[in-house]
Amino acid sequence: MSKYLLSYHGGGMPATPEEGEKVMAAWNSWMGGLGKALVDGGNPTGPSRTIAASGTVSDGGGANPTTGYSILEAANLDAAVKASQGCPILASGGSIEVAELMPM
Repeated sequence: MSKYLLSYHGGGMPATPEEGEKVMAAWNSWMGGLGKALVDGGNPTGPSRTIAASGTVSDGGGANPTTGYSILEAANLDAAVKASQGCPILASGGSIEVAELMPM
């Protein structure tokens, strides 16, 4: 079994506290359904900066900034992608990048 980084991008913020509760319930339900495959539920991310090879620093994380992450354990990349397809960020217009974490 390998570990996979789920990098969340985009997604909308709830407009009301009630909407926020529904969104959190959806996340808790999805994560609970992953069971032991969820190695680290992760966290949302805050403001970011991008550092270029030239040393230039820009605010905002580029065109599609990271908004959070989780770490899953799965048999292969296809299984990690399949497990990610129920993630609530997709319902709010966001996307997920799934990448294998390479052992060192």
